Amino acid sequence: MAPNITSAPTNVLYQNGIDESSSVNKEPQVKYQLRIVWFNVSAFIALHVGAMYGLYRVFTSAKLVTILFAYVLYVCSGLGITAGAHRLWSHRSWKANFPLRCILMIFNTIAFQNSIYEWSRDHRVHHKYSETNADPHNATRGFFFAHVGWLLCKKHPDVKNKGKGVDMSDLLRDPIVVFQRRHYLTLMPIIAFVVPTCIPVWFWGETWVNAFFIPTVLRYVFTLNMTWLVNSAAHLFGGKPYDRFMNPAENLAVAVGALGEGWHNYHHVFPWDYKAAELGNYRFNFTTAFIDFFAKIGWAHDLKRVSPEIIEQRVKRTGDGTHEVWGWGDKDQPSEEREAAIIEYHAKEEDSAQ
Repeated sequence: MAPNITSAPTNVLYQNGIDESSSVNKEPQVKYQLRIVWFNVSAFIALHVGAMYGLYRVFTSAKLVTILFAYVLYVCSGLGITAGAHRLWSHRSWKANFPLRCILMIFNTIAFQNSIYEWSRDHRVHHKYSETNADPHNATRGFFFAHVGWLLCKKHPDVKNKGKGVDMSDLLRDPIVVFQRRHYLTLMPIIAFVVPTCIPVWFWGETWVNAFFIPTVLRYVFTLNMTWLVNSAAHLFGGKPYDRFMNPAENLAVAVGALGEGWHNYHHVFPWDYKAAELGNYRFNFTTAFIDFFAKIGWAHDLKRVSPEIIEQRVKRTGDGTHEVWGWGDKDQPSEEREAAIIEYHAKEEDSAQ
């Protein structure tokens, strides 16, 4: 049974979002009949069975370097989604130079979650029409549908209709996005499956079976599920310190598994913030660390973030009361914390009131 959720569309893609979601409800309802795509069902069952077999071989016969290689591929392919398709291309929350965009395109192809263009189009539709029939993975249809079910059936007609109206011209002007889209069916099998299988065999003598089922199948299925949890768990479970009227929530577990994408209440309120979170804690937001590193060496620029004042105003206006203390002097700061604080280089008595 689907969770009992009170939903509210987020209506925002960029900083100045336009409320178009109401039109989804005002237009005549399109007759929709669920149609299962049995090929996808069979493919995902086979992939998950293969992943379980790969996990078994992790503990029985795989070389340590193969396991480490699988982890590296998980991080790289994950960044191809989080830093690339999501924060860079879908939301334009930061900019990358040509070499970095090439790297992210390769990482994104390893992830095998459709081309950058298709992923970004679906994601922009998701934000503009969140939790309506036009949302590709509408969480009001339950955890399973939001997690994987949306990939096992034909899209709702509203998804296709609204998707046609989303402006994608910026991606069509990016030669890297156009190149990947044009050659995706050739690049994807080689980069996502052939190369990750061959490297362990050729470079450290791993067996073909282990090389295929661990850094290829297991890694791919694990990365898929980490991405899917953002659509499912992070839309159903967690606090809502920024906007209690929407479904997306702050979910630490998802943030860890999805390289920082679990701070979803914040992200749906401010989708144009390159951190996709308020705080810059690298432990729970590896994607931000990745972007910041390349910003320091000059490969990333125009990193957009929300001012503390705007965040504070939004928290006070629509938050659910679970937001952390703002800082020293916050009305919710415990008195014992203030009394036990160590203040170094204390100002003179006459200056202490400042």
